[in-house]
Amino acid sequence: MRAPAIVGASLCLAAPLAAYAGPLKVGAAKVDITPSPLPENFLGVLDPIYARAIVVESDGNRAAFITVDTGGISTDIWKTVSERAAKELNIPVDQMMLTATHTHSAPFGRKGDAYVDLIYKSVKEAAAALQPAQMAYGTGVSYINVNRNIIDPETHRWWEGPNYDGPTDKTVAVVRFETPEGEPIAVYYNYGVHAVLTGNLDLISGDLPGATSTYIEDSLGKDVIAVYSNGAAGDQNPIYFQQTYDLRAIRIDDYAARGEDISNAMPPGGQGMDRSNPEVAKLMEQQKQMKLSMGQMLGEEVLHVMRRSLERPVSEASIRGMRKTVSCPGRVRLDKGRAGYAGQYEDADPVDIQLSLLKIGDTVIGGVNGEVFTTIAQRFKQLSPYKHTMMTTLTNGTAKSGYIPNDAAYGQYTFEVISSRLKPGCAETAIAEGLVDLIDAVE
Repeated sequence: MRAPAIVGASLCLAAPLAAYAGPLKVGAAKVDITPSPLPENFLGVLDPIYARAIVVESDGNRAAFITVDTGGISTDIWKTVSERAAKELNIPVDQMMLTATHTHSAPFGRKGDAYVDLIYKSVKEAAAALQPAQMAYGTGVSYINVNRNIIDPETHRWWEGPNYDGPTDKTVAVVRFETPEGEPIAVYYNYGVHAVLTGNLDLISGDLPGATSTYIEDSLGKDVIAVYSNGAAGDQNPIYFQQTYDLRAIRIDDYAARGEDISNAMPPGGQGMDRSNPEVAKLMEQQKQMKLSMGQMLGEEVLHVMRRSLERPVSEASIRGMRKTVSCPGRVRLDKGRAGYAGQYEDADPVDIQLSLLKIGDTVIGGVNGEVFTTIAQRFKQLSPYKHTMMTTLTNGTAKSGYIPNDAAYGQYTFEVISSRLKPGCAETAIAEGLVDLIDAVE
């Protein structure tokens, strides 16, 4: 029996549909969501951005995976899209995973009917493309992520950099959907890394997830759709990230020359950069190259799993989904500073975190609507009674938590921890055990 550590929790009122292992059907689609005209702070389009969707059906019961190239999905947008899909496409709200890739090279806070319509169009076209199918699960490893919190060797305080000894998860989880003859229809893959390689806020880009999906799709051809699932990347950066650190140092010097110290209070992205500086231009060009290189590396591992590491495909599976909300004590920060020092706080209202659980056959996807540290996902996978378990984050809305650190991380004065609106001692257990409770509930 697990000890309760949740301040408050509420299960959705709707009971899950009865689970029957019926014949599978799958459809997939992608829709270009690149804004036109561009927001005024963008200089152009490095690569188009998309909403990609997979719809799965078993005995008339449907589920959907939708991933959007964006920084985050607002709770209002998730509600609008999911409720519309439930009404018009017979996809229950509890059986949808609407995920953001968290690319930092797309407009944040994007909204409006036209934007929502494009996201909905992806799932509508996927539902219209349903065909007899089978699915297979497999895992691989990719070494392109790294823990991003270190002790600075000069200041001896917490700062950002590649921590090769820090907690990380190299697992790439892959679900291949294919025709009964074995021809690929779509792939749903899960990995934990921040999409920040081209995060300079001047060119539209799907960043690393977009490059990976495009590479997989180009490799497989025949309109195959590759849907990225954003793993627990709250404390994970791309392993090769030096260009961004170098640009940050240049930006600090530029501001210092104007009499402003931003060394512990960084402006976002590339704001304040002198793009006529040859060194800046070179580093930004290297960032673009790195996006393609690392996208190819992750894409190759997904393809390797699809070719050689999948388990035997199944053509029948049941579909079950459920959601619940857990609530943890909140806090508000009273001081400033990016990292390296203990923050000062006062108590605030509890913070709600929405958990989603989707189970297709013996494959389990746990969703969280925030930026989760990797250790929490690892704990969930260890507790799950199913070997085929993954966590997708920034899914089905946006929690008001900020980052969601694991309990042990609160002893480190990293920028994620000191900016989190959650008090320590609740979220890790509430999420990991809460998702396992949902597995028990849908059995």
